[in-house]
Amino acid sequence: MDLKPFKLDIDELLADYAKENYTSLNDFKRLWMEKKFSYMYEGRPKTNSGVFMQSLFLHCIGHMTSQSSLPQRLAGLYCLYCLYECQPYQPKFKIYLSLEECKQLKEFVVVAKQNGVRLVPALVKRMLDKGMFLFGFINLLRDDGEKQVEELTAFQNKRVKFACDKLFANTQIESYMHMDLGAEFELDSIKKLSKDYAEAKKLALAEASQTVDIEDASHILQDDKLLGDKVDEVVKEWDSQKEELYEKTGLSRGNELVMVEHDESELLHHEDEGFDEITQLLLD
Repeated sequence: MDLKPFKLDIDELLADYAKENYTSLNDFKRLWMEKKFSYMYEGRPKTNSGVFMQSLFLHCIGHMTSQSSLPQRLAGLYCLYCLYECQPYQPKFKIYLSLEECKQLKEFVVVAKQNGVRLVPALVKRMLDKGMFLFGFINLLRDDGEKQVEELTAFQNKRVKFACDKLFANTQIESYMHMDLGAEFELDSIKKLSKDYAEAKKLALAEASQTVDIEDASHILQDDKLLGDKVDEVVKEWDSQKEELYEKTGLSRGNELVMVEHDESELLHHEDEGFDEITQLLLD
């Protein structure tokens, strides 16, 4: 997996921000939008999504914890935040942070406050409150191995799956989530019985018409939907809602966590609105 083009794009974005000596999130937001940076995800790999995201996060952390200028380090933090918020995966991949990097982040917050950048503490607090970070012992910046990133991703997915198992284990909701409504209703039997009934009704009225006037009962022969067809529509609607639940929650039919790829155009459509809301919350 060649991630060099993605990292070069990040480097260019951060360099453009730093050369103007910007320090605000609004200025970074403007550059992000001007460059349509979310389109970067259009070229994301179809496999190893965890390795892809953690590599981008790691690259931004490298800028943030470097000995570069303050605007360059701020750009690294802002880019880290934006990459997390705009990623097209559900559930979102968390940002792995080693204990050493936690210490460096704390020191960076102090430096930012000393330089009058009061937004940084609020932003970091928001990231912590939203659970964006996954804390660990391994310093990926030093070891820099794809194997460790893969192990980290597997560990994260294992934790999420464990939470899902605990949430749905031995509960009535689980039986409803995976219930086959067609089987519960014995749909095939109902459809057969309703069809046999309709044919029998027509035959009985046809025989009766030979001896008596059945004009008052003619409405019985109107071609209404059969009961089996109505039940079939209910079953299809049930299945449709189940599939929507699986898609939104990232759960499969076996309660296994699956990756949901979102429509990038929808993300881009709401991107500016999301940034405005986040900026407002941070500045309040």
